[in-house]
Amino acid sequence: MNSAPYWIDKLKMKPHPEGGHYRECFKSQYQVKSPEGNIRSTATSIYYLLERGDQSHFHQLGADEIWYFHAGQEADIHFITPEGKYYVERIGVDHNLQVIIPKGHFFGANLPESSSYILVGCMVAPGFEFEDFELVSRAQLTEQFPTQRQIIESLTRPE
Repeated sequence: MNSAPYWIDKLKMKPHPEGGHYRECFKSQYQVKSPEGNIRSTATSIYYLLERGDQSHFHQLGADEIWYFHAGQEADIHFITPEGKYYVERIGVDHNLQVIIPKGHFFGANLPESSSYILVGCMVAPGFEFEDFELVSRAQLTEQFPTQRQIIESLTRPE
């Protein structure tokens, strides 16, 4: 089995602002107007890698996202719905091979103790643009969902 450094080098990945490493591998030439009125590619896709000690910190997208398992072990994707319900989905070879992240859900990911890394593909439709990306502040998310304080504190950066 290959290692995280192998994939980071082979795929020419760079650090992602939410944590982990990534490389954009597809951006559709076709465009669509989002419900908010922004012009976006119909879809984008990246390679995304988390290794032991990395986290994908809580964030929210204005589009649906699908994670596809490629290599490594497994990761837990943590969700808080717009109504405040918490749940977790595990992605990996012995679990879900893909996980759908609905628009508007807050989500982040980390590795269980048994995993050294995971490599996934992430497809967003309509396409992802960094101008729409914002990590959620710990204070803001805790104020909005006080019953989820423990998971929020574990998947956000201290302020």
